[in-house]
Amino acid sequence: MAPPPLLALRDAFVTFGGRPLFTGVTLQVGRGEKCCLVGRNGSGKSTLLKVLAGEVPLDSGERFIQPGIRLAYLAQDPDIQTSTLAEWVGQGLPEDERDQHYRVEAMLAALKVDGNRKPADLSGGEGRRAALARALVGDPDALLLDEPTNHLDLPTILWLEEQLAAFKGALVLISHDRSFLSSVSRQTLWLDRGVVRRSEAGFASFETWQDEVYAAEEAEQDRMDKRLAAETHWLRRGVTARRKRNMGRLRALQTLRKERAEQIKLQGSVKLAADSGEASGRLVIEAKDVTKAYGQRIIAKGFSTRIMRGDRIGLIGPNGAGKTTLLRLLTGNLAPDSGTVRLGTNLQPAYFDQRRAQLDPEATVWDTLTDGAGDNISVRGAPRHVMGYLRDFLFEDRQAQSPVKSLSGGERNRLLLAKLLAKPSNLLILDEPTNDLDMDTLDLLQEMLADYEGTLLVVSHDRDFLDRLVTSVIAVEGDGRLTEYVGGYSDYLRQRPAPATVPATPKPAPPARGERQKTAVKLSYKDQRELEELPGRIDRLHQELAKLEADLADPTLYARAPDRFAQVTALLEETRHALHVAEERWLELEMKREELAARG
Repeated sequence: MAPPPLLALRDAFVTFGGRPLFTGVTLQVGRGEKCCLVGRNGSGKSTLLKVLAGEVPLDSGERFIQPGIRLAYLAQDPDIQTSTLAEWVGQGLPEDERDQHYRVEAMLAALKVDGNRKPADLSGGEGRRAALARALVGDPDALLLDEPTNHLDLPTILWLEEQLAAFKGALVLISHDRSFLSSVSRQTLWLDRGVVRRSEAGFASFETWQDEVYAAEEAEQDRMDKRLAAETHWLRRGVTARRKRNMGRLRALQTLRKERAEQIKLQGSVKLAADSGEASGRLVIEAKDVTKAYGQRIIAKGFSTRIMRGDRIGLIGPNGAGKTTLLRLLTGNLAPDSGTVRLGTNLQPAYFDQRRAQLDPEATVWDTLTDGAGDNISVRGAPRHVMGYLRDFLFEDRQAQSPVKSLSGGERNRLLLAKLLAKPSNLLILDEPTNDLDMDTLDLLQEMLADYEGTLLVVSHDRDFLDRLVTSVIAVEGDGRLTEYVGGYSDYLRQRPAPATVPATPKPAPPARGERQKTAVKLSYKDQRELEELPGRIDRLHQELAKLEADLADPTLYARAPDRFAQVTALLEETRHALHVAEERWLELEMKREELAARG
């Protein structure tokens, strides 16, 4: 049977500004379930999470929380009101355990947070890590997370994935990070036009499920001979069509990555004198043997690269490793200690600052785009009416005359992107552009950047975004180590060298006198046979997994056949475990085979 709910809503109804956000919502989350909550920007996801957390009251309906459980809630913008971070994080412990300071210290150390820091001078990343520490320190039974990866660097995101993978309680999370959701979630809650749909598959299957729902709705409406409502039309046509267009763009991206690979191969052999014909704009940036340090802290040591027109370069690395400094070096805003940086001619840079300092909070959205002059805006040399351009960036007409300060963080990011992308530029520098953006806006941004004809430098911790956009990645590893890899983040993971480790292996016993020592040069018959059979077993498990996930994708299964639902859920977990064991065993045997072959 399905686990009993730790949290549940029945016939929940909430209005906002006189209009219903959602009506008649019924859902439940049990121990061991890991649900991602997805939906369009403004659909009410954060409000629904606050309702589950007890932060927002229902207009009607019921909220249930199992008596005695510990509930932790991470708000999208936490309000830190204590004198030190350690004191604030300690408030996440139950009242009768607040003297256990060692737990607070251990959690702060795991997230690399200085407990003595004052809340007033925190960066976005420090505040987010402190909020995560507060949510996790009390060992909760139910965990509600609203955009937990915002402002986090990749090492912290990967650490959080490990923590949530081991979490045994009930989890509901909102995030724009597709890779994070696919890794963590096991169920999907989709808030769509005021209704919550549930799938017993994780986020990795969401887009397929979404298309199936839209197709079924269209078929039903066609049978009833009704015209699609404007919102439904945008959802189905816009999301599905954009996804198909992006597949074509991904194919084009592969071609660009091949070209970038050839450039990197030739980098060491090209003479500077041969670039004179490229100075008109073909060459954008050339760095040669660049070194930069601040005291004992080395940012770059002997780094070289050549960036050509049309390249899309992603910069990754932990917070504080030097990504922003590298950006300033490459764009000529900071001089290196040694080495040279040469910029191409006729460069027109545009810079996206994650702090959005270019936006005047008192100005209206309309005036921000038009600079207070008229109702048209020049978009790459072509006139556009400001209202039509705002709709391209998913703004509603009523927001045009709203002040910038009334917009959410994601809406301000969209506005700044709209302003930057309208201006003539051939070098676009984006520093964390995906923070606070929902998935529809991320799709839109990816689509626009894919069509951008200039050169991109992008700092981001969003792995899926990098995989879909960049031609190569510069990894800022710390201690001056900078390495460029062709492709996106997934390609970087495959290409980077494994850390050098020296296994502590015991010395083999000397052979007995007169006995000739034998060295194995191949697998035993049993291991070789298992290695040959494992790919077929893995394929069968993948097929079984796909079938079980398809069964659980039926949102009516639990109501129709709860016993069948419980049986399929149990089989799904068993199959996932079996697949994991099989893949690990195949890897173990393959590494053993290669090692033995190398010895021979």
